[in-house]
Amino acid sequence: MFDKLKVKGSFDHAANSYDEAAVLQREVSRRMLERLDFIKLKPEAILDVGAGTGFVSQGLSERYGQASIIELDMSINMLLQSRSKVAWYQRLFKRKMSVCGDAEQLPVADNSVDMLFSGLTIQWCNDLQKTFSEFIRVLKPGGLLMFTTFGPDTLKELRQSWAKVDQGPHVSPFADMHDLGDMLLQVQMAEPVMDVEQFTLTYDGVPSLVNDLRAIGATNAMQERARTTVSKKDYKAMQDAYEEWRDENNKLPASYEVIYGHAWKPPQFESGSVEVKLT
Repeated sequence: MFDKLKVKGSFDHAANSYDEAAVLQREVSRRMLERLDFIKLKPEAILDVGAGTGFVSQGLSERYGQASIIELDMSINMLLQSRSKVAWYQRLFKRKMSVCGDAEQLPVADNSVDMLFSGLTIQWCNDLQKTFSEFIRVLKPGGLLMFTTFGPDTLKELRQSWAKVDQGPHVSPFADMHDLGDMLLQVQMAEPVMDVEQFTLTYDGVPSLVNDLRAIGATNAMQERARTTVSKKDYKAMQDAYEEWRDENNKLPASYEVIYGHAWKPPQFESGSVEVKLT
């Protein structure tokens, strides 16, 4: 389970450094937006869940110039960073709203948005099925959900290196692609499509990796985490274990498994109904 106050505080703290460090996040967002080339939908209202500093919502504004866009994030500082990128005179013509809120309890009306985007956000949710239930609740019938999140192989090197030091949670858990697909079906989303890409970032040493994670707000926010500072001895032991991953180019890899998913809210949707087919 995540300590949501810790998650919020980490992203508030990282708002000023996020854009410089979020190389992978921007690339994943760009690829996610490109997938809209194959979607025949002209949304009037779009919800960007986990909007961060506004990279995705800017791309959505450029693609759907007449759409109203709601940027939602649990970090007010991230939203302020996004807002600072839009000149005052542009705000008069761009229909954009910022809302501070939690993906697991969206402060958005039922059946109110045509499209819901969520980029690398739901891995911070404690109850993914509840989150997907919220997503389908706010979508209009026939609306589209598109999301990305991290899979189990993400930061496997860091996870395994810490496991050689102690059994405490140092790296967040990540859901499997097939489990996510099952959850979409359980909340009655239609035609779910899931696929995955593997990315590898490389570093000269562990401190550079840790600094990047802090700069984007990806710190340890597990409720079960140790509440005391990691000792120098344990940190050094983790670094030594990570050295076993050093590659032929004398770099340390950091793996990221990125899951892409999209699904539709059925045109004829009744909350709480379950369709059973007998064969």
